[in-house]
Amino acid sequence: MEGTRTKTEDGKKEKPGEEVVHLRREIGLLPAACFIIGTVVGSGIFIAPKGVLMNSGSVGLSLLVWTLCGVLSLFGKFESSTSGPKLCASLLFFKPAVASYVSLAFGRYVVEPFFAPCAAPTALIRLVSVLGLTFVVAVNCWSVTSASRTQVTLTFIKIFALILIIIPGAIALAKGKTENFQNGFEVDLITLDKLPLAFYNGLYAYGGWFYLNFVTEEVINPNRTIPLAIIFSMVTVTILYVLVNVAYYTMMTPAELLLSDAVAFTFANRALRGLASVVPILVALSCLGALNGGFFGAPRMLFVGAREGHWPRIFAMIHIRRRTPLPAVLFLYPLVVLMLMTGEIYQLISFASFSRWFFIALATLGMLIHRYRFPLHPRPFKVPLVIAVTFTVVCFFIVGLSLYSDPWNTGMSCILTLTGVPVYFVTVYRFRLPHRWKRIFNYCSKQMQILLEVAQQEVQTY
Repeated sequence: MEGTRTKTEDGKKEKPGEEVVHLRREIGLLPAACFIIGTVVGSGIFIAPKGVLMNSGSVGLSLLVWTLCGVLSLFGKFESSTSGPKLCASLLFFKPAVASYVSLAFGRYVVEPFFAPCAAPTALIRLVSVLGLTFVVAVNCWSVTSASRTQVTLTFIKIFALILIIIPGAIALAKGKTENFQNGFEVDLITLDKLPLAFYNGLYAYGGWFYLNFVTEEVINPNRTIPLAIIFSMVTVTILYVLVNVAYYTMMTPAELLLSDAVAFTFANRALRGLASVVPILVALSCLGALNGGFFGAPRMLFVGAREGHWPRIFAMIHIRRRTPLPAVLFLYPLVVLMLMTGEIYQLISFASFSRWFFIALATLGMLIHRYRFPLHPRPFKVPLVIAVTFTVVCFFIVGLSLYSDPWNTGMSCILTLTGVPVYFVTVYRFRLPHRWKRIFNYCSKQMQILLEVAQQEVQTY
């Protein structure tokens, strides 16, 4: 049976639809929901509880922070998804930072059990992190289908890991083990100036909810699939996160939790002694799923930016057989390797959080302005104005107060972010570069295109 035929740009030849070079819509509702859950649930729920408790000051307030972070992420996901597939609401600075600290978390949970109770060699952790990163890059270069199936599989594994933590916590609560919840809201321990840092840690664990925006062109029936995937995934993650933290508090006092660098591992040693050795493996696979989701979404942002003329056109090309944005994926790989080789996990979290939420705040503010100026612009779905305004105000409040709470890390993040300004002018206004530079640039782009076997899309998918 002959496939659909499409004319080429010169109008003289035709190609069967299956041979045309373009991104395919291959992501349905289940992969879309798994894409969000699998990207959100990574290392955060196993690292961030300590930071949330330390900066909120009490058990009750920490659980409230976890709940509000889930609601905030749900609203943010809806608002950031209303402007269509061309939205490109962040810079490349924090994408490699996010991928690098998730890679380091993967390496840490793979290596540390073999050296416990001694400290694991840092060089070995970094080596294993690079190996995990390389596997994810290879999968995303191979095909969209393989990346999607990997994400679905890892998502079910990480949900199983969270349920494995929740069950013994629920059993302990049923037996009346509630002493750690007594006086849950101790006002004497609450410090409002540290509260934004508690939200930073909580929102870090929910990070990744916006990555589905970057692959809208590959989602089947996005007007229906995206809203359903958002609601199901973010409600599921919020419930799981709150229950996991409740389980933590049934087995550990607040002081014990603050002393632990690996909360899940400490919990497993107390509640799941027979399965304690399995937990680090499940956490490592959870991190790998988050890394896979990030590398599936982030290159699409670079891909769209190049297509819009903000980056060299080579990054807007896809492999002629694999139908994957190969140059964009490979471009991010050395950046992530460089960061994980030179950075430390908690430093990377602090650096990335400020930039992430600052640009999310700017993006949602821009969408509010766009909604006012172009009220008739078609949108897949529309968030109530009060939710959009509240989300934007909260984002700016958290970012602004964090400059007071942690001026060093947030200030450094701000400075590093501003380094993108000269890069913007060099790439967007590259027609002003000297003629010799442009000739060298074009020659290198042509050779890279031949080497990677990539071409621009022959069908408009946006």
